[in-house]
Amino acid sequence: MGDLTDATAVSADGTGIAFTCRGSGPAVVLVDGAMCFRDAGPSGPLAERLAADFTVFTYDRRGRGGSGDGPPYAVDREIEDLAAVIAAAGGRAHVHGISSGGLLALEALARGGAAIDRLSVFEPPLPEDGVTRQLAAQLAALVADGQRGAAVELFQTSIGIPEPMVAAMRDSPFRPVLESIAHTLVYDLTITGAAAADRYAALTTPVLVVDSTDTSAGLRSAARTLAEAIPGARHRSLPGHFHDVAPDELAPVLAEFFGA
Repeated sequence: MGDLTDATAVSADGTGIAFTCRGSGPAVVLVDGAMCFRDAGPSGPLAERLAADFTVFTYDRRGRGGSGDGPPYAVDREIEDLAAVIAAAGGRAHVHGISSGGLLALEALARGGAAIDRLSVFEPPLPEDGVTRQLAAQLAALVADGQRGAAVELFQTSIGIPEPMVAAMRDSPFRPVLESIAHTLVYDLTITGAAAADRYAALTTPVLVVDSTDTSAGLRSAARTLAEAIPGARHRSLPGHFHDVAPDELAPVLAEFFGA
């Protein structure tokens, strides 16, 4: 497939989903979490490190980057998007999902919507009773009112980013990009709200759950809960920071799990 190729897959509803593939070997698809896409977030550096052993596909989830969008939003539409990328990858793939992207991939398995051979998930956040739905409604209202910056900041503080850091990011050159995809935060929370550990108790696909040794107590608890709920799932804690593990730490673990 060449060292680096950009293309577009067409989802079931006709939405174009932009993707990049690089490397050679078995197909691996990386699924981003909130506020991330091909040009921003952990997937690009991770893909570079996996490309020695795999053909790695990164893509812009709908409403972000080079991908299209189309109302009304539904989790099933995003599952169809993932399925379209997997189809472009040859029809089957290993998948690594990051944060809410991990929940999206788990939902794809639970609903039978994607041909995933092995699934790794990094710190997928399980929903808190009532909190996730309330936050989604608040963000949707802010976006509808044109207050995209306020929506970004509300989401950032809700996931534990300290307010001084949130304030410091207001003048970041990347801030306009975050505001442009603020509406997709509602998508991520819709996915999170649909998730539940017991929904995945019937999965037969091999699953690896990864967390950081220095992440939040809530995310570590969610990782343990998922690993215990999914039959045969493996759980690995790797050196890292809040909701983050360096690609050099993560890539070898994924390569081993995916069978490099």
